[in-house]
Amino acid sequence: MLTLRRYMPTDQAAVEHLHVYAIQRIGAYLGRGPWDDDIYAIEDTYLNDGGEFLIGEINGQFVAMGALKRTDANQAQIKRMRVHPEHQGHGYGQLVLLELEARARALGYQKLHLDTSIVQLPAQRLYEKHGFQEVGRDIYQGLEVILYEKHLS
Repeated sequence: MLTLRRYMPTDQAAVEHLHVYAIQRIGAYLGRGPWDDDIYAIEDTYLNDGGEFLIGEINGQFVAMGALKRTDANQAQIKRMRVHPEHQGHGYGQLVLLELEARARALGYQKLHLDTSIVQLPAQRLYEKHGFQEVGRDIYQGLEVILYEKHLS
């Protein structure tokens, strides 16, 4: 059973590992660069700025994560959704997403937005299943991404 909890500084190495490993496995890893700065500053980027960073564990093993980043007073971005490849297909990403959405509502956000690469088909299905609608496409560091939004009621 997956247990969700808030990020702690002692999780840093595990977050870095899951982040890199999961996106390498799907061919979307761009290498270390400024686009990853938030991974190395989780408290400042998320926790101390009206956001959230969740860790998913099974029997103490780190298997999932996801974040909520404030982008303005009324909206936040879902970021860093990762599930360890050996644990995908069990609904853990859905649990993280639903909890982030609940926390966004509790924080008073009215809209969520996110992006995912075109190669991340399971992520696209997850977001669309939960009411996110495609609002555009973009190229980010040479990788095509789909932009999604969801209005919270």
